[in-house]
Amino acid sequence: MSKYEEKAIKLFKEGYNCAQSVFLAFNDVMGLDEKTALKLSSSFGGGIARLREVCGAVSGMCMVLGVLYGYDSPTDMESKKAHYAFIREATEKFKAENGSIICRDILGDPEHGGDPEPRTESYYKKRPCAEYVGMCARITEEIIMEKGKN
Repeated sequence: MSKYEEKAIKLFKEGYNCAQSVFLAFNDVMGLDEKTALKLSSSFGGGIARLREVCGAVSGMCMVLGVLYGYDSPTDMESKKAHYAFIREATEKFKAENGSIICRDILGDPEHGGDPEPRTESYYKKRPCAEYVGMCARITEEIIMEKGKN
């Protein structure tokens, strides 16, 4: 298990949401201050505020890749096109292992809303989110190793 995979899982088990766990794990390569990183990624847990849409770990992965490799000009259509294709490739790696990038599909849990649940042993038994967090950290690290840091 890589250091980023371990760090992301550890952060998740400390109580950070899935997106925060992946995003903050790579803070050393992104160079954001911790508080900003946590706030920026805070809305994406549970498939965006527990709506069970795109997996928060996948969102965290995409955010890291956006910080490192994203485009910043609204008129640079080639960069935008290339970045979107790159992000689709990254998300397809997760989808290939899990069948979907949608939280409710991979958890088999169509319910949304409500308050976050306390992190207990029963929580971890019914929610393999720590595994998804680790997987997204692993995929992100593989991509960074392949592409290099901008």
